Amino acid sequence: MIFEIQESEEAGIRLDHYLVQALPEMSRSFLQGRIKEELVLVNGQPSKPGYLTRLGDEISVAEISFKEPEILPEDIPLDILYEDNDVILVNKPKGMVVHPAPGHYSGTLVNALMHHCKDSLSGINGVLRPGIVHRIDKDTTGVLIACKNDHAHRHIAAQLKEHTITRKYNAIVYNVIKEDGTVDAPIGRNPSKDSTERKKMAIDPVHGRRAVTHYHVIENLGSKYAHVECQLETGRTHQIRVHMASIGHPLVGDNIYGKSKSYLEYGQVLHARVLGFIHPSTGDYMEFEAPLPDYFTHLLSVLSKS
Repeated sequence: MIFEIQESEEAGIRLDHYLVQALPEMSRSFLQGRIKEELVLVNGQPSKPGYLTRLGDEISVAEISFKEPEILPEDIPLDILYEDNDVILVNKPKGMVVHPAPGHYSGTLVNALMHHCKDSLSGINGVLRPGIVHRIDKDTTGVLIACKNDHAHRHIAAQLKEHTITRKYNAIVYNVIKEDGTVDAPIGRNPSKDSTERKKMAIDPVHGRRAVTHYHVIENLGSKYAHVECQLETGRTHQIRVHMASIGHPLVGDNIYGKSKSYLEYGQVLHARVLGFIHPSTGDYMEFEAPLPDYFTHLLSVLSKS
């Protein structure tokens, strides 16, 4: 895998911290080991975990040395919003993991895409993530794009890096919100030494990467909740969940960043409703919308009476 430092907020970060953000499925200790084993190269040369990234750096990570599990196609129904020879957009259901990872090697969106698309998926992200150019959390529902060839993958990945893709999410959060606003706060790994806490993301002014979320109040629900639309300017791991929690409005059902035990059975109430992008072959702007799922509209009705 190859990463390029092309944005100013990606520069000046410890190499091991950068890789943890770029490869969140891998632990910091695992990545530090790979750096020390000289399996991570910066501009073709071995480096150290504490190396500070610079604009223009090319970071290459050798393929995982242990044997990767075989990922098999599975006949899992897909809610397809759009499909052509370059891209496929699906409405991901709640509870589905996007790509295989330790503990989840079957039943993922990738398994379903492999069955539906056969061999027509981009290979840039390796055998565990064919076609996957971005992802949403297991309990987040909504629009997700996968790429069928490497040309489309590079084109969509560039738009993601340039923050030109339209991404609008609907969420139900705790506490009434009086007006629209923006959260501009860098996000990085939780600096806690506790192994459980380290899996979380957090506002990190020192090592975090710039993250911007614009939120719009759709409706306040009773006296304790609000239905909001969040538009991503950037796309960091758990961005909406971290940002909304940081301003006192954690997502309903969020058992990681929320403090209430109410509605935890839902998982975070977050839906990727709109995705818009420039088509990699035609150059046309295309925008797709996934309707709010039934669980979301049901909860809106329940909480509006609270």
